[in-house]
Amino acid sequence: MKHRYLPITEDNKKEMLATIGVESVEDLFADIPASIRFNGELPVSSRLDEYALTRHMGALAGKNADSDRYVSFLGAGIYDHHVPSVINHVVSRSEFYTAYTPYQPEISQGELQAIFEFQSYICELTGMAVANASMYDGATALAEAANLAAGATRRKRIVVSRAVHPEARGVLDTYAHGLNLEVVEVGTLGGVTDAEALAQAVTPDTAAVIVQSPNFFGAVEDVQAFGELAHASKALLIVSTNPLALGLIEAPGRQGADIVIGDAQPLGISGSYGGPTCGFFAVSEAHMRRMPGRIVGQTTDRNGKRGFVLTLQAREQHIRREKATSNICSNQALLALCASVYLSLVGRQGLKEVSHLNLQKSHYAKQKLAAIKGVSIPFPSPTFNEFVIQLPEGTDMAALQSKLLAEGYIGGYDLGKTYPELAGHMLIAVTERRSKEEIDRFSVILEGSL
Repeated sequence: MKHRYLPITEDNKKEMLATIGVESVEDLFADIPASIRFNGELPVSSRLDEYALTRHMGALAGKNADSDRYVSFLGAGIYDHHVPSVINHVVSRSEFYTAYTPYQPEISQGELQAIFEFQSYICELTGMAVANASMYDGATALAEAANLAAGATRRKRIVVSRAVHPEARGVLDTYAHGLNLEVVEVGTLGGVTDAEALAQAVTPDTAAVIVQSPNFFGAVEDVQAFGELAHASKALLIVSTNPLALGLIEAPGRQGADIVIGDAQPLGISGSYGGPTCGFFAVSEAHMRRMPGRIVGQTTDRNGKRGFVLTLQAREQHIRREKATSNICSNQALLALCASVYLSLVGRQGLKEVSHLNLQKSHYAKQKLAAIKGVSIPFPSPTFNEFVIQLPEGTDMAALQSKLLAEGYIGGYDLGKTYPELAGHMLIAVTERRSKEEIDRFSVILEGSL
């Protein structure tokens, strides 16, 4: 057979069966009792040729409301940011998109250097001493941070704000069940963490305090105050953050954070209907050896030439097994590369400008929407590129979203889904991709749909 990887012909099939020594394909299943074998045809569509299948899949994809054909004001963790075209050109190179774990540094210098650059960028953004090669996403990074804190302090109590992303808190709960950690949630006040309730929740057996800034409602938290509170009880402060916001907001590491985590999706990674994304994880030097995953280090060879190697892997389960401090032994190298290329492109000043655009445009949208009769801004806290609006009492959120979609707009996140007390509230995200005309039009359509 000359073309080894093309579908087989009937003659090929006969030749293989003869070699095996059976009469038919059915004979291969003779050991399976007839009473438990399925007889008939599965209820699936008939096979299609390549052209028909391509058209069929295209029609299915066309049913999705993507951010290229619709104007999106939906955020809540996945954002419609600009992804420079050069990013896809770089990450589509075969030496990157086919690369696996670079265990052999002598043949993986390009991949290792790319990861090293990502780590360096994250350290600079977060104000922390050390960052790892990336995590699966921001939610698992948060849960792993809690695990690190419990091991470092030898305590079991984790205090987390309800202003932290609900899905991240869900992953934390799952981790906590297996690690025998106690998770205590603290409520919010005015769109930010209730400082008084947090102070009461922190006890001598608290391992970590977890806050998000900007939080799930888009509001900026008082990270420094929470750090002082946590450290007074010798607990660690874990801060989840939006890396794009750090173009304007003081780095958490300079506000007392011991661990800074988050999702790198805003940094040149397509939303892709919810993932995959790339988590980042940075710590102070004191906790470097407890970090999950891996770290790429810079070194020199015998000739003094700069090189890169995987280092500090002792915590991984394939080496330490049951003594491992984490079950994570991989990373999102390709998506971390997207973030690195993005940060290389925009630079320090460009990041500030993009962050400023997010801030300005979201505040303009907040003013426009607040001017609609019956719509109000329930929380006075300062925000970055997301904010909450309260809709008129009795608003049918599902019907409203359908009307917006019919006009070509993807509305904000219905907070009532995860915060029952916030039924009738919508979380609006405004990125640098939104124009004044789009914001104005969204305001008009929303007003007409209420």
